[in-house]
Amino acid sequence: MSDPTSPEVDMNRKYVRVVERRPDGMVEFEFSISDPSIYVEMLLPEAAYEDFCRTNRVILIEGTRPETEEGSDWNWNLHEATHQRFR
Repeated sequence: MSDPTSPEVDMNRKYVRVVERRPDGMVEFEFSISDPSIYVEMLLPEAAYEDFCRTNRVILIEGTRPETEEGSDWNWNLHEATHQRFR
């Protein structure tokens, strides 16, 4: 039985937010299904990224990821971990 207060999951709504287009031709991005706040971090060559977006019919999200709760141990992603020192 589903919870009527929880949002419905729409498996057809897929989101991509580009994190960085790297000089080596790789595209670092976040991919989400149904809820853009829950995502996986991915890295693909430019052509494969374009194909991935076309195949999945993604909705492109502009801008940076909204900030999460400050001071949280989980408030980081792989891009930040490889470009900044841990706090």
